[in-house]
Amino acid sequence: MVRAFLSAFTHEVRGLHEAAYLLAAFALSSQLLGLIRDRLLAGTFGAGETLDGYYAAFRIPDVLFATVASLLSLYALLPILSRLEEENQGFAIAFLRRSLLLFFGGMAVVSGIAFLLAPVLIPFVAPGIAEGGGYDDLLLLTRMLLLQPILLGASNVVAALTQLRHRFFLYAISPLLYNLGIIGGIVFLYPVLGIAGLGWGVLLGALLHFLVQAGFFAREGISQEHLPPSRFWSSFGEVLWLSVPRTLSLAAGQISLLVLVALASLFAPGSIAVFMFAFNLQAVPLAIIGVSYSVAAFPTLARLFASGSNKDFLWHLEVALRHIIFWTVPAMLLVIVLRAQLVRTILGSGAFDWDATRLTAAALALFVLSLSAQSITLLIARAYYAAGKTALPLRLGALSVVVSVGSALLFITLFHAHPLIRLFLESALRVSDIPGTTVLMLALGYATGALVQAGAGLWYLRRDFGIALSGLRELGFQSFSAGMIGGAAAYGTLWVMGGVVDINTVFGIVSQGFVGGIVGLLVTGIVLMLLKNAEFTEAVSAFRRRFVDTPPVVLEPTDVS
Repeated sequence: MVRAFLSAFTHEVRGLHEAAYLLAAFALSSQLLGLIRDRLLAGTFGAGETLDGYYAAFRIPDVLFATVASLLSLYALLPILSRLEEENQGFAIAFLRRSLLLFFGGMAVVSGIAFLLAPVLIPFVAPGIAEGGGYDDLLLLTRMLLLQPILLGASNVVAALTQLRHRFFLYAISPLLYNLGIIGGIVFLYPVLGIAGLGWGVLLGALLHFLVQAGFFAREGISQEHLPPSRFWSSFGEVLWLSVPRTLSLAAGQISLLVLVALASLFAPGSIAVFMFAFNLQAVPLAIIGVSYSVAAFPTLARLFASGSNKDFLWHLEVALRHIIFWTVPAMLLVIVLRAQLVRTILGSGAFDWDATRLTAAALALFVLSLSAQSITLLIARAYYAAGKTALPLRLGALSVVVSVGSALLFITLFHAHPLIRLFLESALRVSDIPGTTVLMLALGYATGALVQAGAGLWYLRRDFGIALSGLRELGFQSFSAGMIGGAAAYGTLWVMGGVVDINTVFGIVSQGFVGGIVGLLVTGIVLMLLKNAEFTEAVSAFRRRFVDTPPVVLEPTDVS
């Protein structure tokens, strides 16, 4: 029975769109659990000091994960393991076992140092909390969560084997188990252990993330093949060399969040929670569209570039780019229109009041302005990784950090120095009558950094690969026009539904947002069809091939983190 169940996940997907949609399904499942997690956090604690400390506690562990734990990344491990596997079937397992031991030892030392330095680091990570009454809880959670990068990093190491063996299902369910652990901590452990229960829930989720992969890894048994030490160290050094540029690129994103969260800690209580809730919400369409298409495109891009098929490489890259724009532009506009309904439906319960809902919705609208840009940047990075040009994604990441932080500081200054600018932004986002709106400038700064990063990435893409971008103008116009008309239809539906249902009830706000979203999507699709949009036709055909015309298949091994 179990073997039959898993067999549905052990075929191979060759089509870009089919692979992207399958990845999107797994991403959606994980994101839905993440939304349940956030709803429980919002309903239990509200946007206040407790959640500020909870989210701030992740900053040091997340930086360690991005800078140290990710040095053994799937991108670098998979080609090395494939080469070792071809040379001798036992070498890959032997290499992974030794690498895992080195990883545990190295991360234990790094996390131990961070544990000792935590009292010194926290005033820089969250100066507003360090000076207030939440310091002790923040210190406790930070020290507990330092185990997380060890567990998640080890999970990514052993995941290289599950990907090499095409056991994609095992890797796909790991994020689901991670969120289930956190949910268990909120529901069962917090009432008993207090704030420490939240930390134990996170660690339980990280442990489950590791164990589901480690079980398959252990089944491989101890390799009887002796991997020569010189062969191991040369391969291990090659993995580190290949991983460094990508690790630094990941670190750039974490540095942006680190600085922006530190700034948020200086604002009104609850600012960090509002910022992170909105950030997590905008990550849902980003994961479903941007991550799915960029990850699905990577294996083919790498194979085509390695074989010297430059024309096919550019064609495949352009197709992925066009479909990212096709999906993200209408999604961006619909999220902006439905932002209050989305936030209220997902987070609006218990201690999470209407003011927090409106502030989070406003921050979400600003974050989602960069949805297309963030998705495009993910694809551009994969294109350069596939071509073996790892330096540019690093430079683009550094540019994003500088622009995000610099523009956030500039926007905060203008926001407070010029009342007219503040009045305009607060009125446009409908938050002029609630306090704590300064945090919105952090979301706007982050979006600005993403937009500049994507613009620079497209410029380099045209320069280095000669890809034609002129054809994207018509697509952008069609997607934007369809999204605007669909957004207007959704807004009109919200207005009509507001007179039919009581939007002060859960049923009323959910039904209003649901009907508005369905109408917006239908109208957007109809407009695209009337415009004879090529991407719309391709998307419909891909869905039919995936769910009607062909049997289910599974992805090539790739990094789906």
